This record gives sequence, structure tokens and C-alpha cells, in this order.
Amino acid sequence: MNPTEPFDELFADVRVMGIFRGSSPRETVGLCHAAWDAGVSAVEVPVQTEHAFDALAAAVAAGRERGRTVGAGTVRFPEQLGRAVELGAQFTVAPGLDLGIVRLSQEIGVPHLPGVATSTDIDTALKAGLTWLKAFPASVLGAEWVRAQLAPFPQARLVATGGMGATNAQDFLDAGCRAVAIGSAFGDPAQLTRLVEEGLLPAVGSRT
Repeated sequence: MNPTEPFDELFADVRVMGIFRGSSPRETVGLCHAAWDAGVSAVEVPVQTEHAFDALAAAVAAGRERGRTVGAGTVRFPEQLGRAVELGAQFTVAPGLDLGIVRLSQEIGVPHLPGVATSTDIDTALKAGLTWLKAFPASVLGAEWVRAQLAPFPQARLVATGGMGATNAQDFLDAGCRAVAIGSAFGDPAQLTRLVEEGLLPAVGSRT
């Protein structure tokens, strides 16, 4: 399986991913529905705690009912990866680049989105066969970092993550990111409205 194809499809129409950390299963499902209702195809549920796996399981079940994609985030160890896949996660995300996790993901056949923050990270990931990468922490790195990195690495497809919201998401897309990961906005009607106004989310009448 080409590891880039799932992300190509997920972000083909709406270049926003929902990321919902630290909420109860019920709250997580509510946020997922808000994202899906807003036209988002993919959501990520980080699994850095035991309770987070319950939230992931609930989100996966809700996603199956709506035909939506749910991934697991903050996947740093093989045990997390295996458990997330068993629960039905369709992709995994990590804060950093661990080639062991990359190889295991490739063996299992689950797309993996590793975090990158340096030129070395990007170069290493590309040489490992990945093109979709998570720019993290994006708000600290800045949009100019994105522009600078895409000059020598134009094939990198960056997803800006960390500190993203209605006020800065467009800056990172303008800089060359292929997508942005947003969390709190899906619980804030004012931010959702601004995301629609800026064209990051489809208008209500055009959503499927």
C-alpha cells in the first residue's frame, strides 16, 4: 500500500483535521460529530493515557456509523500502535519521528503521520518513504519555517499541528502546508464561523 494515498484522499477536499485530546468518550464523540458536520473527513484522538483509548474506541464506533475516518495520535510505542489498530484506528500520528514506529506501521499497513521539526527530520522521513508529515509544534515553528523547509523538500506534504485555530490556520496553508489540525474550534461556534468565512470549511449548504 502506498502510505501517501490515504492522506491524499482525506485532505483532497477539506484541508482540516480535527484533533481531540483529553476528553471523555462522550465529549470526544460530540466533538467528532461537530467536525464531521462541518465537512471534515478525518479526526485524530491522541492516546497518551489509558482513558484516551476508551475515547478512541468510542470515536471509531461513531465514525463507522457515518463512514468517517478516525486515527490515533501521540503514538510513540509499539504497544500503543498495536492497541490503536485493534480498536479500529485507520491511521496513526506521532509527535516525533521514530523509524521503528514508521517501519512497524508500514508492516501492519496503517498510514503513519510522524512529527517533524527540523530539516534532518524531514530528510529522514522522506528517505523512509513518507511524504505526509506533521509539522509540530506548528505555532512555535511558524509559517516562515514551512516556506523555508519546502524550498529544499518540495515533495513534503506538511500538516500543521499545535496551536492551530481560526486566527492562524490560513497563514500555514498559504505558506504551503497541505492541511491543518485543529481542536478547540469545533467546540466554539465563533471559530467555526470564521473557518467557514475563510474558506477552510465548506458552507453549510455544500456539505455532504
